[in-house]
Amino acid sequence: MDWVDALQRLREARTPAVIVTLAMVRGHAPRNGGAKLIVSPGALFGTVGGGNLEATAIAQAREMLEAGTDEPRLLTLTLSDRTTTEYGIQCCGGEVTMLLEPVRAVPTVAIFGLGHVGIELARILARHELELVLVDARAEMLDPARLGVPGASGILADAVATVHVRQAPVPETVIADLSPGAHVLVMTHDHGEDLAITDQALRRDDLGSIGLIGSSTKWSRFRVRLTELGHTESEVARVTTPIGIPEIRSKAPASIAVGVAARTLQFIEAAAVTADG
Repeated sequence: MDWVDALQRLREARTPAVIVTLAMVRGHAPRNGGAKLIVSPGALFGTVGGGNLEATAIAQAREMLEAGTDEPRLLTLTLSDRTTTEYGIQCCGGEVTMLLEPVRAVPTVAIFGLGHVGIELARILARHELELVLVDARAEMLDPARLGVPGASGILADAVATVHVRQAPVPETVIADLSPGAHVLVMTHDHGEDLAITDQALRRDDLGSIGLIGSSTKWSRFRVRLTELGHTESEVARVTTPIGIPEIRSKAPASIAVGVAARTLQFIEAAAVTADG
């Protein structure tokens, strides 16, 4: 498999990886400069020459994955029978420098409901490297005149995220399309929709987090209904509500959105550490 295809598949599967590139070769080496190896937690694609140099690169790449390292690393090895290494002798006579570049999994965040809070939240999260899914049953909430066009106009004009806009008459059906590890934020205009979306989200055990906007009274009613729908107490406990951070007490939509965005980024960071470790 071509390394580009391998990397794309890993990104689609939300699997972190390290790209190992034979950046510089002096003298003789098993491969020419530019050779690449993709290292994921459980697989390898391509080669930078095998032997000691490749084994050393793989070990360091896996170490980077476990640590959740974001910074690239340079690794220089002398291929000499006079050099003691952990993975055996490689006496080609040259020296190689490899560049190890971490490729973190791009997280997915789905916002259900693009009302006052939802649109402010979309504005904030669009500035992050995410797969951002914006879902609403109401076409007017997703109208380009209101929401803008990713990379072109409105609040999404300078989006860093890859934005997917979904107008869905039955929003909870979108849950099935989300990638594993996705973070779900529920804030529609209709408590019935909120309940249906939360119910469907709980039926997936591979989501990163589930956040629900609302009061303690709303949540008390939802707990009863979710239990009646067959969810256990431990399953219901997967829902975080109210979403946001308690230090921000303002009820202004933009302020609520800041708190929700901050909490969501905390969930994303925690999930990345768990996945890498």
